[in-house]
Amino acid sequence: MTLQAVAAGPSVVVCNTCRLAPDQREDGTGQRGGALLADALRAAQAADPAYAHIAVQEMPCLFACSRHCTVHIRAPGKIGYVLGDFTPDAAAAQAILAYAAHHAASVEGQVRYADWPEGVKGHFITRTPPEGFVAV
Repeated sequence: MTLQAVAAGPSVVVCNTCRLAPDQREDGTGQRGGALLADALRAAQAADPAYAHIAVQEMPCLFACSRHCTVHIRAPGKIGYVLGDFTPDAAAAQAILAYAAHHAASVEGQVRYADWPEGVKGHFITRTPPEGFVAV
């Protein structure tokens, strides 16, 4: 694996090799859950211009393999979050992008719980501090 440069800015990084479900690797057409989630995110983004500033980026394996359909929400200088266990559909994509928009608008990456879309509650796996910082 090698690093590939991407534009800096708010983004949702999707594990495109994630399982479809805990007990299912692919759908009936052979597509992985992560690839389906990436497609759903791009479709939701195309349908709502409010999400145009959030990049949808893909990479193989976020190493959250005991979970399925994982994403990393990040922006420069902000706490990042890894979320998982999504169903790769329009509702999940909408919730992820809505949370990413709140995250992008926040000062340090912390979003008030009252602003969390219902569809992301219970999906958080980790939070990661930006380079050069720790959360206190």
